[in-house]
Amino acid sequence: MHKFETPYYAVIFTSILNPSNDYSEMANKMEELAKLQPGFLGVESAREKIGITVSYWDSLEAIKNWKENIEHKIAQQKGREEFYKSYKVEICKVQKKYTF
Repeated sequence: MHKFETPYYAVIFTSILNPSNDYSEMANKMEELAKLQPGFLGVESAREKIGITVSYWDSLEAIKNWKENIEHKIAQQKGREEFYKSYKVEICKVQKKYTF
C-alpha cells in the first residue's frame, strides 16, 4: 500500500484484453517507464477477468506529461490495435484516504 499524503491524483485504467496476446511485456515496460516520470508516486494493479491499474501522480500536469510521453503514445496505439477489447480511463483527485 502506498504511503504518500493527500491530496494527489489517481488514474484508474480498467481494461478487458483481447484473447492471446503478449500484453505483459508491454505492461511491464510502461510501468518501469512511468516510474521515471516526474510526478509519479506509485502504481497498483490486478488482473483477472478485467484488469485494473491505478497509477498515482502529484498533479494533473504530471498525468498530462505521461499521456504525451512518446513511448507511452506508441503503447497506447498498440493497445487500441492489438491488446484491448475495451478500456476506460478515469482521473480522480484523492482528498482523503483510509488504510488498515
